[in-house]
Amino acid sequence: MARSTTLHPPSSAMPGSDFARLSRKIADAGLMGRRPGYYALRITVVAGLYVGGWATVALIGDSWWTLAVAAFLAVVFGQVALLAHDAAHRQVFRRRRASEVSGRIAGAGIGMGYGWWQDKHTRHHANPNHEDLDPDLDPDLLVWSQDQARAATGLPRLIGRWQAFLFFPLLTLEGFNLHVSSVRSLANRSLTHRALDGVLLFAHFAVYLTALFWLLPLGMAIAFLAVHQCLFGVYLGSLFAPNHKGMPILKGADRPDFLRRQVLTSRNVRGGRLTDIALGGLNHQIEHHLFPSMPSPNLRRARTIVRRYCEDLGVDYVETGLITSYRLALTSLHQAGAPLRRTRVPA
Repeated sequence: MARSTTLHPPSSAMPGSDFARLSRKIADAGLMGRRPGYYALRITVVAGLYVGGWATVALIGDSWWTLAVAAFLAVVFGQVALLAHDAAHRQVFRRRRASEVSGRIAGAGIGMGYGWWQDKHTRHHANPNHEDLDPDLDPDLLVWSQDQARAATGLPRLIGRWQAFLFFPLLTLEGFNLHVSSVRSLANRSLTHRALDGVLLFAHFAVYLTALFWLLPLGMAIAFLAVHQCLFGVYLGSLFAPNHKGMPILKGADRPDFLRRQVLTSRNVRGGRLTDIALGGLNHQIEHHLFPSMPSPNLRRARTIVRRYCEDLGVDYVETGLITSYRLALTSLHQAGAPLRRTRVPA
């Protein structure tokens, strides 16, 4: 499948549609404007923490205290991933080329194939929580609905029975999965700039592994790699789990209008500025899905407008606390796997 080239909502929305009227309210509030000062500061801080983390590994050297730095760098890698996300949505730069260059640099910093991820994420934004069209609902390891459970074979059939209990342990593999999926995508000839993505990916792996095994003894280097990548996976998965899991799943010809498609399948997470920093603004998932190119620091202000507008329309606007969002996601996973617990047929 050829890669879509935009992460913006459709510009062809009907002038009198519910989404068009909301868009005018958002534009009139000045919330679509760039935030260069904010992103300059954020990029500087994250880059400084990234460099500082690796410098600390070099300074500490042969000491098990480096595992604490591995945990720290797992969080930093997650923050770099969030910057790559914002760049891909053109929240940082207005122009496409600047957005792609900055996104690829950030992706290379964590070992992520930018082209593969952008293709996958674009399709997710177009059809969030649609069982047939959202790649995030592919039953490659977990099943997301009872229909998928009934059709499951292999690992999804085995894991699906108790997937709610296995979800967070499985997230320890998400960092490795990010790297493996990025490498596997290089075989896709329709992927734009796949040669460049390949060079950046393998350059990351070469520098990362050389640094680890040069600075640390073999056993300590392996332990560092395990702690770093496993905790990075948990953080990465925890950023996205609250957003759509446990929300209505669309199927077949289910195609509500753009506003309802985005709002009804998304969930916001309540919290303060620390929540915004930890989740990179993705806690305002409804506003992000409606206006993906809106700079993340503007999403909190947009929330007030969007929530009131949805209330006026009678459209459900779901917002919970962080712990509740995880509980709802895990409950949904457990319910999706129910047919596998009732059917004990070998895979």
